[in-house]
Amino acid sequence: MTIDEGYTKFACEWHRCVLPAYDELNELRRWRKPLFEAGLIGIYEELGIGFGNISMRIGSSSDFLISGTQTGHLEEVDARHFAVVTDVDPGRNRVCCRGEVQASSESMTHDALYRMDPGVIAVVHVHSDALWRKLRGVIPTTDADIAYGTAAMAAEFARIHGDPEFRRSGVAVMGGHDAGLISIGRTMEEAASRILTLQKAQQ
Repeated sequence: MTIDEGYTKFACEWHRCVLPAYDELNELRRWRKPLFEAGLIGIYEELGIGFGNISMRIGSSSDFLISGTQTGHLEEVDARHFAVVTDVDPGRNRVCCRGEVQASSESMTHDALYRMDPGVIAVVHVHSDALWRKLRGVIPTTDADIAYGTAAMAAEFARIHGDPEFRRSGVAVMGGHDAGLISIGRTMEEAASRILTLQKAQQ
C-alpha cells in the first residue's frame, strides 16, 4: 500500500485561538472513540503519519468543526484537537480555519459534501485496507487518478453525490487514496455507524 496521507495540499489561512465550547464537540468526541478503537482512525507507526478525520456542521451554518491535522494518533481528544473551517475557496486552493490546531488535510472534501447537501450534518473519513479492497468499484468510488485533499477530489464528490447508491448508503470509496473511505450522515451517529457497520460485517 502506498501511503499518501497527512500532508496538507492547500494554502491554509489559520487563526490560532481557543475555540468556544461548541455543543457539536461532544458528539465528535463520542463517535471518534469507537472509530479509533476499531483502528479506522489512527497512525501508521512505522511512518509516524496519522490517518482519519471527522467533522460536523455547526448548527445550520456553513462552518464546520473538523479534527486537526495529524491528530489520528490521539486516543483521547478535546477542543484543542479540532478546528473550525470558516471558508474554503477551491479555485484558489485555500482553506481558512481557526482553533489551536490547523484543520485536517481533507477539509476541502468535507466542505464539498456540506455544500452539496444542507442535510449533511457529519462527515467521516477513515482508513481500512480490507474494506477499501473489498468495496472499491463495488460501491460509489472516486476516480483513481484524483488525489486526496485537493480541489479535484472535492469536485469529484459532486459526481459521486449524484449516484443514487451514495444518496442511499452515504458511503463511498476514495479510489485514488489507498484504504480511504468517506461516509456522510444526518447525524454524527449515522455517519460513524455506517462505517462501523461495514467493518463489523467484514470481520
